[in-house]
Amino acid sequence: MKLTFVNVGYGEAMLLECADASRPGGVFTALIDGGSAEASEFEDRSSGRLPVQEYLSARGLERIDLMVSTHTHEDHICGLLEAARLFPPAELWQTLPPDYYRGLHPLDVSVAQNPSQSKFLRALNDYITLCSLTVSNGGTIRVLQAGETVPLCPGLSAKVLAPSQADAAALEQQTAALYAETDPAAFLQKLSALDARMNNYSLILRLDYGEARILLPGDTNLAGYGGIADEELHAVLFKVGHHGQIDGADKALADKVRPAAVVCCASSDRRYNSAHPDTLHLLKESGAELYFSDCPCLPELHTPPHAALMFTIGRDGALDACYLPEA
Repeated sequence: MKLTFVNVGYGEAMLLECADASRPGGVFTALIDGGSAEASEFEDRSSGRLPVQEYLSARGLERIDLMVSTHTHEDHICGLLEAARLFPPAELWQTLPPDYYRGLHPLDVSVAQNPSQSKFLRALNDYITLCSLTVSNGGTIRVLQAGETVPLCPGLSAKVLAPSQADAAALEQQTAALYAETDPAAFLQKLSALDARMNNYSLILRLDYGEARILLPGDTNLAGYGGIADEELHAVLFKVGHHGQIDGADKALADKVRPAAVVCCASSDRRYNSAHPDTLHLLKESGAELYFSDCPCLPELHTPPHAALMFTIGRDGALDACYLPEA
């Protein structure tokens, strides 16, 4: 099995490939998030970063069997939509009821009073478009529930650890309240409140492949793991949450996960204090090898420019990591 972290700058995009004789070409493909769709994110490509759809096209992919939207933030879902325009998925996983998008309407991005609100409004609009595009091309939308295990291909399954049923209901209720709000000031207050909560509404997936466990928590921060049993979190490979910011992990979480390798999806400019030195230090002290989807600038790091970071994962839990200079 291969899991590739595409260098999309500040954002996340992961390509999963697994042998499956029942699929065209003998391979199951899944794209988990898609990074940003902002042109400014890719103006400086000196670290190797590129939009996810460019990476997929350069790889010669012909289809995506599954797309996963962990949560509705610009640096995760907007690039996923651009990839879906080229490769409409057969199935889309997300956290709202499958037909929920049909009751939503496009929001006016011009009402935003700051960059965060603008990004979030565009993400919400792209969520609607992504769902509509998937269905119009014959795909299906699936909502996942915590505790559910979904087979993906021979030997590989995904276990859903979050959001909890209560959090999923809260997300649905907050979203409905936002779209129903007609007072401009109250709308912006609800918009910012939902934006702030969105990280901990992320899908937390654990991929199980033989003895190998891979923990992918979206942008979940420390407050988002509370309802998950400690034994469910152990993984050989851990994509640290919230881009490795100070709230992405602590010693208690590292002790529960006990990873052999950690991937941090922080941008080369370490925007928003991503790849925080304290977070990286505690993860390294836990015994994990550190890897990066981009090239965060810190004195002790010497990550080579690369288009992607690829892990080849064995059923015995063995990991082989390689930075790819180009797609």
